[in-house]
Amino acid sequence: RIENKINRQVTFSKRRSGLLKKAQEISVLCDAEVALIIFSTKGKLFEYSSDPCMEKILERYERCSFMERQLVTSDQSPNENWVLEHAKLKARMEVLQRNQRNFMGEDLDGLSLKELQSLEQQLDSALKQIRSRKNQVMYESISELQKKDKALQEHNNLLAKKIKEIEKELAQEQLQNSVEVTPIETQPLESMNTTGSGSLQANCNEETAAQTRGGAILPSWMIRPINE
Repeated sequence: RIENKINRQVTFSKRRSGLLKKAQEISVLCDAEVALIIFSTKGKLFEYSSDPCMEKILERYERCSFMERQLVTSDQSPNENWVLEHAKLKARMEVLQRNQRNFMGEDLDGLSLKELQSLEQQLDSALKQIRSRKNQVMYESISELQKKDKALQEHNNLLAKKIKEIEKELAQEQLQNSVEVTPIETQPLESMNTTGSGSLQANCNEETAAQTRGGAILPSWMIRPINE
């Protein structure tokens, strides 16, 4: 260990860069799957993965070492098994938390260009899926609203038809009521008109006879009625 903190930090930065470079070279030249994880003294994480998703390499590592762990745990006590399981779950949780921070745009200083490109591709793919789902939800909502609008229009047309039928029935009832009303009796007036015309005709005849008496015709204003 280098006792001087400054020299130790400088050496760590140089060795880390060289180690990351060698890991990239072996993954490219030899077509190998490489996963490199480095924690600094302060707990800062540095990593490299030949696969866009490091979790795939870690899962493969767990599958390959599963049989070895099974053989080892058969000779260990249950408490030791729980300790290993806890350590594995803790490491998994830290990886997930780090990925979540990266997706939120945090702690990106330790990522290489390839890791940043992979993160960008994952975000683009997630955005496409979100937009696709959003458009699907919008289309479904629009279709549902169109169905409701059509149902309301049909219900409105049905109500308008019923209103017209009711108005037609009311008009027919009013017409029938107006026809059934009893007409006013006019017979007394007709009899009064007949009586009056008869007496007037008799007076005219008497006036004419008086005018012709004695062979002379008198003016009508000089003749008095007989009944006077």
